[in-house]
Amino acid sequence: MRLLFAGTPPVAVSSLAALLASRHEVAAVLTRPAAPTGRGRRRVASAVAQRADAEGIEVLTPASPREPNFLRRLREVAPDCCPVVAYGALLPPAVLEVPSAGWVNLHFSLLPAWRGAAPVQHALLAGDEVTGATTFRLVPELDAGPVFGSVTEAIRPTDTAGDLLDRLAIGGARLLVSTLDRLDAGDLEPLPQPRDGVSYAPKIGADDARVRWDEPAFAVDRRIRACTPAPGAWTTYTGSRLRLGPVSEQPAVDDLAPGQLRVRASSVLVGTGTHAVTLGEVRAPGRRAMDAAAWARGARSVEGGSLGDGTS
Repeated sequence: MRLLFAGTPPVAVSSLAALLASRHEVAAVLTRPAAPTGRGRRRVASAVAQRADAEGIEVLTPASPREPNFLRRLREVAPDCCPVVAYGALLPPAVLEVPSAGWVNLHFSLLPAWRGAAPVQHALLAGDEVTGATTFRLVPELDAGPVFGSVTEAIRPTDTAGDLLDRLAIGGARLLVSTLDRLDAGDLEPLPQPRDGVSYAPKIGADDARVRWDEPAFAVDRRIRACTPAPGAWTTYTGSRLRLGPVSEQPAVDDLAPGQLRVRASSVLVGTGTHAVTLGEVRAPGRRAMDAAAWARGARSVEGGSLGDGTS
């Protein structure tokens, strides 16, 4: 089939690479415009745009897919099907109607669970033991279209969102190619999603990533892993924001108040609503990430101090 691939972040590149290696033709790529990044706020093309440029593929970057010029160019490209992986914008009905085989979305959850922008993060926040990836036909309602297929993936106890998404990107890319192969052969029909089991996964913002030390230790652990690497879990210490890496639990230590710190020879403990956890990496403002023990040696009065400044 002749394809237009839509995607933006690095997690979508695995699918683009798999399609380029398949029997299908990737005629063009749709991605979000270059965005400011880093301290210099230099505009950088998306990961998908960079890969497409390297392959000599036309890259379309409308500010909105509702732009008439984009719809005109889409019709000129005349794709049979448009696979989508984390494009990052809603597609209007006029755009959805162009390809004869529709738009096939790869979503990183087992639909109808976790419809929305952050399914992997919400699966970790909820303590799910299994997740997966699903291909489905795009419809105007959010992630509600009929399903072509799915693959499952066990969630490991130490998984961060980045770890889990890396595995889902690889398995999902294989699923996407298989879905398109079967659509091309004419032997695949999508099935409606169940009405039961629908849940939503809105975008994770900075406030969601703030650690609440009065939560149970397991919830603190889940929140930090769900927000690693982005948007990055954080707390405060003496009024300054600290970025935190994953923690480990210390159930034998139960006499620390939520947020209270205790420094040991090679580790730093912090109290939660149940029992203490051991801090992993800590990143202070303007500093590189470092082991919590090294951070404590360089900070003042850590022993007996508190994270969250009494607010989390």
